[in-house]
Amino acid sequence: MDYRLAAEKYLALAREVVEKAARGGAEAEAYIIAGEDLNIEIREQEVEALTTARERGLGLRVIGNGRVGFAYTTDFSAGALEETVEQARANAARATPDEHNCLPLPADYPHLDLFDPQIEDTPLKDKIELAKEIERQARSADGRVKITESCSYSDSRYVVAVANSRGVAATYYGANCGASIFVVAVEGEESQTGFGLAYSLKIADLDPARIGREGASRAVRLLGAKRIPTQRAPVIFDPYVTVNFLGVLAPALAADAVQKGKSLFRGKVGERVASAVVHIIDDGRRAGGLASAPFDGEGVPTQRTILVEGGVLRGFLHNTYTAAREGVSSTGNGSRGSFKATPEVGTTNLYLEAGDRKPEELVREVSRGLYVTDVLGMHTANPISGDFSVGVMGLWIENGEFAGPVRGVAIAGNIIGLLQSIEAVGSDLTFFGATGAPSIRIAGMSISGS
Repeated sequence: MDYRLAAEKYLALAREVVEKAARGGAEAEAYIIAGEDLNIEIREQEVEALTTARERGLGLRVIGNGRVGFAYTTDFSAGALEETVEQARANAARATPDEHNCLPLPADYPHLDLFDPQIEDTPLKDKIELAKEIERQARSADGRVKITESCSYSDSRYVVAVANSRGVAATYYGANCGASIFVVAVEGEESQTGFGLAYSLKIADLDPARIGREGASRAVRLLGAKRIPTQRAPVIFDPYVTVNFLGVLAPALAADAVQKGKSLFRGKVGERVASAVVHIIDDGRRAGGLASAPFDGEGVPTQRTILVEGGVLRGFLHNTYTAAREGVSSTGNGSRGSFKATPEVGTTNLYLEAGDRKPEELVREVSRGLYVTDVLGMHTANPISGDFSVGVMGLWIENGEFAGPVRGVAIAGNIIGLLQSIEAVGSDLTFFGATGAPSIRIAGMSISGS
């Protein structure tokens, strides 16, 4: 497919639909996304599943007298588009008026490198071989790795176009890819699961040896895990665990949650909510970021938004609606899960900024403590109050060295309290999808054990 031509075609279509929908003085916005996905599943060096999926659709918003109507279609025929316009208009007529419903003005957009032609040009057989090599690397890394739970390669290619009656007319296209493995290591009657994964905008960045061996290492290092007594001690989160906590934090940084009274950060802008070593950023134009784009789901330019700086809460993420309610500018975080929905507020590339401490230094400075590698039950954490109680697994630290694996323990607390107790941040910023974090060390936490 010629993605440049496809982008131009879909933008022209979006503008045409907007022109029809805006007749009579209403404001209108058309959002189009068209994409193709590939997924390959490997087990025991055999292709277990291979699927491709194509989808395209148009979402239309119409605003009249503060009333919003929405409709969508996957049929781009003239009749279906006309019907979508009429449906959106009818829905607007029945909606409750809100003076803050509005559409953005046109703006300049950054140029971002989002499309790697190699993702499309790489033959299918080579993508299958990449997935097989990941499994081979995992199984050969250690003889105790016995079972492949899943091993996969996937990629997506897409075109986005948005136009509105206030002059926004923009389009871009991109691609991304990823691979992962989940394996089980067995020793005697005990088994442990480990994973390795990587996602990138460039297929050349996927290293099957690293992915496979990471999965094996994570599984094997927890064999023989034991419980420890209940105690209070320093705790280190590896990047994956830090990302899990950042994921719970993310909804509380969205302006819509704040405006609905559902954010633990409500009323705290300008206040210290974390230790001075904590900096949290959302960057919609980060180079190589999986969620990078020149504009959001409304056509607002993406940007780098500092949310927490030196432990101080600086602000929240906004789309056009929440920004209008606050009398501020959108941060370019109008997020659409698909063309079937109106823009919500969502993160782009959200991350806790790396520190200057090597991760091994964080361990070496602990006389007795816990290095957490896995967390269980994170979905039970309360994003409104910030309270959490989760099971964890990891490695016990004695005199600055790993002394053995630990399981069957739990940690509990409040996320703001945890943020304020961070005493050191590692230099190992790692992204898992579009969320990233380094290792962090918490001065002390209550560890519930045996």
